[in-house]
Amino acid sequence: MTDTTTTPDIKAKHRAMWALGDYPAVATDVIPALGPVLVRATGIGPGEKVLDVGAGSGNAAIPAALAGADVTASDLTPELLDVGRAEAEAAGATLAWEVGDAEALPYEDATFDAVISCVGVMFAPHHRPAADELVRVTRPGGRIGLLSWTPEGFIGQMFATMKPYAPPPPAGAQPPPLWGDEAHVRELLGDRVTDLTATRTELEVDRFATGAEFRDFFKQCYGPTIAVYSSLAADPDRVAALDQALADLGDRHVSGGVMRWEYLLVTATVAG
Repeated sequence: MTDTTTTPDIKAKHRAMWALGDYPAVATDVIPALGPVLVRATGIGPGEKVLDVGAGSGNAAIPAALAGADVTASDLTPELLDVGRAEAEAAGATLAWEVGDAEALPYEDATFDAVISCVGVMFAPHHRPAADELVRVTRPGGRIGLLSWTPEGFIGQMFATMKPYAPPPPAGAQPPPLWGDEAHVRELLGDRVTDLTATRTELEVDRFATGAEFRDFFKQCYGPTIAVYSSLAADPDRVAALDQALADLGDRHVSGGVMRWEYLLVTATVAG
């Protein structure tokens, strides 16, 4: 396992950030299609032992379980797992929900037939140890499936828009949308995998009619956005400026009531 004991403060802040707002509403109201897309692309089927890293409330883990797999949903934030348990029960899915750090997964080497992450592992602050853990816990011949927002796509641009208003990131932390860059992912996984395929695709989002509607939803529900606004609480001028910047960004991407959010879908086989 990768040693992350030197960064407990980063982990505590990360966990608290994702507990803010209502991320499960984002998963169920805005991006519900992504989990099933990842499950199908990774070829998950009955009887396979599957780990979902950064599972949140189970956007991919629940569809994997409904496909017949033996699924463990792992996430750093217990509050998201609690919501996932209830959603899985409502959907008739049975799976394990376990607190775990993507940079130090609590599993033995070569434990899983498939390891997946749907806009989850991309938010681990240190990309190299997170990638090392994905490979380590997958058996030789097993598959890795990753779905991440691209730097150039809408969510990548949202993070770029918020960056001038946000506190400096912790030393060594890397931008989440880098996981949506094919060259970066290939470098992270290296020759430890074979048959790597990477496809850029767009998710059609019809939840927001205007940029302001998008902004207000994310201010209420999305942990990273809430955290940036919280850091600006004493500066109303900067709050107003960020309000305008996010609304403008949203307006540039709404056409006929639809937004298109680009993501990178990666699948690979662990070398044996």
